[in-house]
Amino acid sequence: MLSIEDILDARDRVAQTARKTPLEYSPYYSQTTGANIHLKLETFQRTGSFKVRGATNRILTLSEAEREAGVVTASAGNHAQGVALAANRLGVDATIVMPKYAPLSKVKATRSYGGNVILHGMDYDSAAQRAHEIEEEESRTYVHAFDDPAVMAGQGTLGLEIIEDLPDVDTVVSAIGGGGLISGVATAIKAQTDARVIGVQAEGAASVPQSLEQGHVFERDSVDTIADGIATRRVGDQTFEIIQDTVDEVVTVSDSEIAVALTGLLEHSKVLTEGAGAAPLAAVLFDKFEYTEGEEIAVGLCGGNIDLNTVTTVIMRGLVETGRYVRIRTILKDRPGALDELIDVIANLEANIYAIQHDRTSRDIGMDAAWVELDLETKGHDHIEELLDGMSEAGYEVEVLV
Repeated sequence: MLSIEDILDARDRVAQTARKTPLEYSPYYSQTTGANIHLKLETFQRTGSFKVRGATNRILTLSEAEREAGVVTASAGNHAQGVALAANRLGVDATIVMPKYAPLSKVKATRSYGGNVILHGMDYDSAAQRAHEIEEEESRTYVHAFDDPAVMAGQGTLGLEIIEDLPDVDTVVSAIGGGGLISGVATAIKAQTDARVIGVQAEGAASVPQSLEQGHVFERDSVDTIADGIATRRVGDQTFEIIQDTVDEVVTVSDSEIAVALTGLLEHSKVLTEGAGAAPLAAVLFDKFEYTEGEEIAVGLCGGNIDLNTVTTVIMRGLVETGRYVRIRTILKDRPGALDELIDVIANLEANIYAIQHDRTSRDIGMDAAWVELDLETKGHDHIEELLDGMSEAGYEVEVLV
């Protein structure tokens, strides 16, 4: 089993490549929740994720012969970048297998750090199968993304930093994909404090709750979540044992809840995270576990490597979920001034128009009518209800599309 000594030994090795990241108190989220929320900004880590910690520790423990033969790994993106950077700094050749639909930004970044990238399969598990084939074919050392004690020990240095910066921490909240991060962090936290450790998975990639219930590792048939950094079908065999022994509770969050947390971090904390990075905060904001007023909670924002195309989608989802954006459709008489009258009604109801689409060719309406779709900026769910009621009173039949 992983020990605190392993993590303490890893600290100096990890420091050769990774940096200590800030743990910042959040006035906004503290006021919102009633607890004292501290954000562990691993988004500011080299390569944009905690993964460089474990990758550095593992590669620095290779023998000379293993370094000569090179390494291979599989990753959805963050571990790939960590391995590529750590290997490059040590002059070790690294081949990294990534899923075909890994975010383009992560693929490009991995190549920029010197990794030889091979795109294979639809998800992490398919990529891992191919990476193991290369391991056998080329006699490389496989650097597992999570189920490796040296990798877990490297990730555990994040837990050491939390304790150093917040000695009286009551609860640490961490994302779970394969389980490497939470295994290291929980081992470090439990060895030195009485704090709780809460694990968080995306609903579309959750395997740990059922694994804990059944008493053995449960593997999903597939994964479906915006949190690609934790989109694994199962946790590791070794990490599961540590989770059983050290993690107090494991909860799940939906993609919509992740989107709200991600959008909020961007707006209120000026921090951009990926879906996996926002998942722990989502668990706090949506009360997925119990906590008390004034409780000291450290929330691990484990990565910030989000594709720019995904940012737009996630922000819009977050705005919809918080009532800041709505798309509606109504029918107008196809006559001069009808659209102006509608715009006046919306303006009087204090909604801001992003876009208008006007269609008089639909077969679903009369020859003298036109569909109008409007994208509107609103002030919250209550404002949307006021808007819909006001339009109804003005004689418009409204359908909410988004």
